[in-house]
Amino acid sequence: MAKRWAAKNQYKLSYIFSRTYFCHLITAAMPILRQTPTTRVSQQEFSTLAFEVMAHVYDIHNEFGRFFDERVYKRELAARMTGLELELPVTVTHKTFSKTYHLDVLARRCGVFEFKAAESIVSRHRSQSFNYLLLFDLPHGKIINVRPERVGSEFVNCHQRLEDLRNPDLTDQAFDAKLAGAEFFRDTLVALVRDWGAGLELGLFDEALTHFLGGEDRVMQPVPVMGSKGHLHDQKMRMLAPNVAFRLTAFTERLDAFEIHARRLLQPTTLEAIHWANITHRHITFTTIR
Repeated sequence: MAKRWAAKNQYKLSYIFSRTYFCHLITAAMPILRQTPTTRVSQQEFSTLAFEVMAHVYDIHNEFGRFFDERVYKRELAARMTGLELELPVTVTHKTFSKTYHLDVLARRCGVFEFKAAESIVSRHRSQSFNYLLLFDLPHGKIINVRPERVGSEFVNCHQRLEDLRNPDLTDQAFDAKLAGAEFFRDTLVALVRDWGAGLELGLFDEALTHFLGGEDRVMQPVPVMGSKGHLHDQKMRMLAPNVAFRLTAFTERLDAFEIHARRLLQPTTLEAIHWANITHRHITFTTIR
């Protein structure tokens, strides 16, 4: 009986096994790994959700005051409001590199809320929230700052999707590919962008490049700075090769101003050059500064 059943179902079992294995391979190869599905909603729908969230946040802030850690406020919010998921992980991978982020609050699987306990909301907080919107494939979020006497908040909108940011144009006419570390720098960064998308935070790309270069201890090296009367200080910089540093930026304008100051940085040091990549959503510019 068992043999007849096995023979009869051999094809079915093989199909199920193959499909399961194939799905496992696809999952393992995905560069953005998160377990929670999300739903994209309109600005109006998100505004309605944000109004409900903020009503609870104001009540909590009035009761608790402003001096607690941000975790206190978001956990009390989850106790008062349904449909909230806290500290959700999302992992970004490429070959042997892996970094896991934890989103503060996902509300009803359609809205991102990042809690801060800071003097004010700054550009770094906006970039972080934008990063989460891309990673969770959502268009709308809000930053909530519980430290001021009155709760501070800002909307953050993201109309891009990672799938649309993986093929930016490349410019490298001012890039010296023959200089030490140049080809590795360009090829690795392009591969990362093709895998993840150009909109994610610069720190992620810095960490990945550092990982593939051998780690923080190997890459962050002291560079002597010389003044009119001799050695002033050792400045730590990210190094691609001996006397060759690298730098990533995300400027949308005034690239010339950065280049001017980068050239000034070279003068009092032993650096031969800086390989520089400026990454925007649609363009990567590679430059070698000497």
